[in-house]
Amino acid sequence: MRLELSRSRIVSGKEHAFEEWMNMLNSRPDELQQGLSAERAAFEATFRNVEADGSTWIYHLALMGEESGGLDESIPIDADHAAYSRRVKEPGWEELEPRFMLTPHHLLEAMKQ
Repeated sequence: MRLELSRSRIVSGKEHAFEEWMNMLNSRPDELQQGLSAERAAFEATFRNVEADGSTWIYHLALMGEESGGLDESIPIDADHAAYSRRVKEPGWEELEPRFMLTPHHLLEAMKQ
């Protein structure tokens, strides 16, 4: 299992497009569920933070299998997701270093499947 917490700055002036992106994802949960298996993801969450300097950052938390290949843009929802990502956030991610994770054994075993 691989635990990731990543962050990227939202391009200045694209904050409204970020909200559209998140609304699009939240309106298509069944399609997103289908992609979880392909990504070997057990959990994903996205957060928004406005810093003291007014910049907006996206934080993405994911728990996935080691062999996860990420988004599969041949799947329509993943293609839409990736298109928003390219338009709204600065390229790349800053990766935060995981130091601790605690999960009950029965959930950990279920996530590994």
